[in-house]
Amino acid sequence: QVQLVESGGGLVQAGGSLRLSCAASGRTFSTYAMGWFRQAPGKEREFVAGINWTGGSTYYLDSVKGRFTISRDNAKKTVFLQMNSLKPEDTAVYLCAAALYGGGTRRSAYDSWGQGTQVTVSS
Repeated sequence: QVQLVESGGGLVQAGGSLRLSCAASGRTFSTYAMGWFRQAPGKEREFVAGINWTGGSTYYLDSVKGRFTISRDNAKKTVFLQMNSLKPEDTAVYLCAAALYGGGTRRSAYDSWGQGTQVTVSS
């Protein structure tokens, strides 16, 4: 497993941008698929974006396509989520996750989770 620590959350006005980072520890980071999930109060945790181990394949929740971009730097053991044109409905705790086998959109595919970083978008 890898240990994950998110950063970069905060309070932003609608239409603004934030860049989340997820720093990983462990020698095998480059072999993991990575994902970002989010959880708003009273709601289920939902998949937001995912990236394969090479960074060559990415996929997104429909509602964030064209606004969010996931990327990774394997040399720095870090995955990023660039969030533009933020909306109040994007408000949630954002969590980073790592999957040794496959990844994808399902929570059950991920082996390791960070503690999360709060993103609040004001209207």
